[in-house]
Amino acid sequence: MKTAKIRKVFIEPLNVPLDEPFTIAIGTKYSIENALVTVVLDNGIEGYGEAAPLEPINGENQETVLATLKSCVGFLEGKEITDYRAISATLRGVFQAQVTARCAIEMALLDAYTKMIDIPLYQFFGGAGNKAETDYTIDIVPPETAKANAAKLAKAGYTILKTKVGKRLTDDIDRLLAIREGAPTCGLTIDANQGYSPCEAVHFIEEMGKNNIRPILFEQPVSRYDLQGMRFVKDHTSIPIGADESVFTSADAINVVRTGCADYINIKLMKSGIIEAMDIAAIARSANIKLMIGCMLESKLALGCSVHFAAGMGCFSHIDLDPHIEPDLEPFTGGPVYNAPFWTLPPDLPGLGCKKR
Repeated sequence: MKTAKIRKVFIEPLNVPLDEPFTIAIGTKYSIENALVTVVLDNGIEGYGEAAPLEPINGENQETVLATLKSCVGFLEGKEITDYRAISATLRGVFQAQVTARCAIEMALLDAYTKMIDIPLYQFFGGAGNKAETDYTIDIVPPETAKANAAKLAKAGYTILKTKVGKRLTDDIDRLLAIREGAPTCGLTIDANQGYSPCEAVHFIEEMGKNNIRPILFEQPVSRYDLQGMRFVKDHTSIPIGADESVFTSADAINVVRTGCADYINIKLMKSGIIEAMDIAAIARSANIKLMIGCMLESKLALGCSVHFAAGMGCFSHIDLDPHIEPDLEPFTGGPVYNAPFWTLPPDLPGLGCKKR
């Protein structure tokens, strides 16, 4: 079997400015402050991995991620690249809470491994396809801005728009109405990011109904720990309910299945890591729960990994992988090609297909 040892591992910060602040119910981000892992094999192949921490979601920030990654360098160097699963299992046992750091290492290992065996990463995940259509997220902005953005996105070809809710009910309704006015033919998903109590979420659904608004999906309406509260919301609406922050691990996915609290599970590689995400997908599919895939604030590298994951597995009903970095500011070239609203993965580029500028 073809293999190679990890000769060197490099860790560095990955900082990219955002043109506009990105606001959700639990905070505002003004720039991307991520971390980059580069794995160099003894045959010269390099693999890249990105960590995208979002402290209110996964409890990590750039400093903690960099510290974790640097502490892993000695462990990784000298390991066989084909032992990526064993490496992942060991890291999870030691760094259970540092999931984005672990995800970056897994990403770099799989990028290097699939380059070594000369296949695109999406083929490693099953090769179901090499194309994915994404929605686009309109964050918490005034109604006039939301309307203008919605009209612009619909004109660009997007068929599904997403917006954040959960801060103030009347403002949320006004924004939803504005988006519908700006893009009347687009489907609409909403994401509360844990912003409501169960009763508030049901009240919000009732208010949407009074205004003839029917989203195609309502993500994480209540606290991630309140599965019974989410079941209460699900039992009081026919709008599909999605579990996002409630599912970081395969054990979390099993709890969602047991409680029957969601119609969808939203997989984010930065919540679970890549290996765990494969297990979560298997659990959801076996329980007839639909899958969506989302992202944090990520560069083309990590976004591209999620595109490979979703397209290669071919089992995702909803894709939320919209880019938020201007192309000339992207720290990577190559990789997936984005022509809104579609990502396309070149079949002739092994691994993730991305190169550092």
